[in-house]
Amino acid sequence: MKTNSLTITYLSKVSFASLNGGDKEVDNIVPIKKVTLENGDQLPYLSSQAVRRALRDKLEELGWTVSPVAKASEDKGAAKTSLDPVQYIDDDLFGFMDAAKGKDAEKGKATVRTSPVRVESLLALNKFQDDMDFGTNYMAKKIDGGQPNIFETEIHSGIYRGTILIELDRVGAGEGFENTGKLSADERTKRVEGFLDAFQTMWSSGRQSRFLADISPKFMAAACMSSKNPVFLEALKVNRGGQVDVAALQSVLADYEPFINESVLATQEGVFSKADGVVSLKDGFAAMKQWVRTYYAAN
Repeated sequence: MKTNSLTITYLSKVSFASLNGGDKEVDNIVPIKKVTLENGDQLPYLSSQAVRRALRDKLEELGWTVSPVAKASEDKGAAKTSLDPVQYIDDDLFGFMDAAKGKDAEKGKATVRTSPVRVESLLALNKFQDDMDFGTNYMAKKIDGGQPNIFETEIHSGIYRGTILIELDRVGAGEGFENTGKLSADERTKRVEGFLDAFQTMWSSGRQSRFLADISPKFMAAACMSSKNPVFLEALKVNRGGQVDVAALQSVLADYEPFINESVLATQEGVFSKADGVVSLKDGFAAMKQWVRTYYAAN
């Protein structure tokens, strides 16, 4: 069957971080975002919105011109980009929506591009242990002569799992390209390869002044698919020793063999051990880029 997508499930290792702020319950405590399991355990996560922002920022850092952000079309509406996927890589890869009033007061119009890049939140595999970082801001004392401002921040250490699915057939084509037609094969290839570079070196700018953390992938399971499905999403796990369960991933490859055209398991050996059938992270990204070049050369 014909290839149409690239799915990647990956692991990041965070030793000490407060990745994503949540709602405040107490004024002097800064929480992190968490999801609660049925047994009551809480797993910290970095939201998919934050992951997308990290990828967009990294694309800009790597030299891509990203779409300028403008005021919303409607009062109290969300800010919008230029809504130009032909010119801007982020409008192409991450999509957009602009709801604007139509000429008829009872009818509106919306300019929409559904994102060809689907992103899951980066979810911890280790539960939150109620760890807190104690901080004191002495600047308040210098300003008004009062007491230092004391605060606490929730922190976490563990392995995080995320997934990205790229609809290769929709990059540089479809919504937003009605007037120009789809981009050239060369440009579509460059955009997906640029995205993979951003993904390989991704980091979140939020909270990095005090909690410097690396959220780039340290292990990944990737497949070039003929069916759009994040097949590794729930199968990428680590054992009690903190190492990847490669056998579980190989069972996925066997179960979905009719829909998988190419696959690779890759690791950074400084973080996770290199089992049989697993290549280096460098070779893993090189393999994915070759899949992308082959796909667009044929389409």
